[in-house]
Amino acid sequence: MAEKDEKTLEEITDDASSYTSTESTKSHTLQRGLKARHIQMIALGGTIGTGLFMSSGSAIATGGPGGALVAYALTGVLVFCVMMSLGEMSALIPVAGSFSHFAYRFADPSLGFMLGWVYWANWAVGVAAELTGVSLIMEYWITSVNSVVWAVICLVILVALNVFSVKGYGEVEYWISFVKIIVVVVFLIVGFCVDTGVAGGINYGVSNFHLPGGAFPQGFLGVFNVFINAAYSFNGVEIVGITAGESANPHKTVPTAVKQVFYRIILFYILSMLVIGLVIPYTDPNLLNGSSDISISPFTLVFQKSGAAWAADMMNAIILITMISAGNSGVYSSSRTLMGLANDGFAPKLFSRVTRTGIPLWSVLATCLVGCITFVTSLFGAGVVFNWLVNLTSLAGLITWVCISITHLRFRQGYVAQGRSLSALPYLAPFFPWGDWIVIIAGTVIIFGQGYHTFLAPIVAQDVISSYIGLFLAVVLYGVHRVWKRPALVKNMEMDFESGTFQTLDVRPEDEGERTLWKRVWKKILEYIA
Repeated sequence: MAEKDEKTLEEITDDASSYTSTESTKSHTLQRGLKARHIQMIALGGTIGTGLFMSSGSAIATGGPGGALVAYALTGVLVFCVMMSLGEMSALIPVAGSFSHFAYRFADPSLGFMLGWVYWANWAVGVAAELTGVSLIMEYWITSVNSVVWAVICLVILVALNVFSVKGYGEVEYWISFVKIIVVVVFLIVGFCVDTGVAGGINYGVSNFHLPGGAFPQGFLGVFNVFINAAYSFNGVEIVGITAGESANPHKTVPTAVKQVFYRIILFYILSMLVIGLVIPYTDPNLLNGSSDISISPFTLVFQKSGAAWAADMMNAIILITMISAGNSGVYSSSRTLMGLANDGFAPKLFSRVTRTGIPLWSVLATCLVGCITFVTSLFGAGVVFNWLVNLTSLAGLITWVCISITHLRFRQGYVAQGRSLSALPYLAPFFPWGDWIVIIAGTVIIFGQGYHTFLAPIVAQDVISSYIGLFLAVVLYGVHRVWKRPALVKNMEMDFESGTFQTLDVRPEDEGERTLWKRVWKKILEYIA
């Protein structure tokens, strides 16, 4: 028995470096170039995008002003639970691949295989969706240039941002996120001024909450529909778990980021929903159309009511950089996920190779290639193939949330079973295990319930399949791996809580004493704003 334990320890020691890279030399590992401010802004700005700027109006039109607020508040509870669970695991073990690796390591290898490939496909296809969006946005200003040209230019920019250094990626995301946050803050100020009559000259007050039907015109069904849409809008918050693998000081920055991203994103979303609901009646048809037309998006309409004739141009520019940012995050997160899959033996070893500058180059190029091919499919056959590919990954975010919670349950069970002290964890998720069960139950309800309308007469088989094809993909991937590899579920006493932990990392915390006064002041200002 002693020999078996000793062999296992040797294997773990030999494989420890594989959790950050398969290379043994220091020059060929992921570089921890993301600082605390990068992590916080990436986590915060990752979900402030088209879901807020354009689709928030349709949420109010669907559920009413009160229904939208309740639905987004409930979604906020899910986000809180997911982020806390992910934060506990990522702060202890900040590795490439993050939650797919955690599922492989603490729950079920087949679950890790499925989760990794579903999440990679989600972001790879998402890159193509952003390329399509950039093309449409540019046509708003310039119609004489073929839309493909703008997509190619955007793709070149994304490749350039992701092949040089992770710090460059972090800086770009930091400033884009900062711009988005400023826009939201200005919107909130202008919106409340319009509502009170300070700007625009009309005092709306709370009159829109007393329209026929009240604040909940569609009742429970309206709240449920918005709840589903809100869950999709918040997809991307989990990217903070992936950035932990390249954070300079993960056991401190990750917990800070996951705590801040919760209440700040919820604050921005709920206050934005409140402003839109106060200023624009839920019966306004523009709220539904604003999700596809930036000139009548809810943000544009509120700015225009204040007298800002240039609102459409400004919001168009914001949406443009938002889509570039989303594409940038897509390339980053999917490339690190693919690298993690390779490290775990679920993808060719080629994708685990890291350049001297700390970039998984082959994973980046493979992701961009898939994104490019997917974009090309949108140009032919009325985009039928492209739409199916998008539908294929539509449930990836919710599946990821549920799997993170399942993994965290197993993580904590194994940790306690091995007699380890919870006080040794750099961050302890509150409300365990209730938070995980809330996500598992609510996430499962949304996954199966989001396509309920396809079962209403008349039933169209194609619509039903389209709504659930993402779930079919996950089931097939899991089933194929389980039948092919027949892996055993990870037992509590076999879980590895030593390899790749933050105690083994060569972290160098930022020295506040070496900063100039103005840098320290600037940091505090940004912390309060963001």
